[in-house]
Amino acid sequence: MYKLQLTQTAKNNLDDFNNAEQQMIAKKLLYLEENFDALKSSKKVTELKGTGYHHYRFVIGRRIRAIFELQNDKLILLVLKIGRRKDMYE
Repeated sequence: MYKLQLTQTAKNNLDDFNNAEQQMIAKKLLYLEENFDALKSSKKVTELKGTGYHHYRFVIGRRIRAIFELQNDKLILLVLKIGRRKDMYE
């Protein structure tokens, strides 16, 4: 089973959302933690190309994304950034 960790940047990104959105994001991230193996073969989780690392995008909501890294040696999903779709890829 995977363990979910958030970077300080991801925690700071959560402050940009209202309380209802923060609760929805938390539920979706817990769902990702519990179901990563099933989700990685779906369109909800996609490996980002050209990064040189194992970075993935997770679709949380219609306009909300999380960028995370899989650290295989510890089976940790390290969330790097959370934000609105238009701001994620800058």
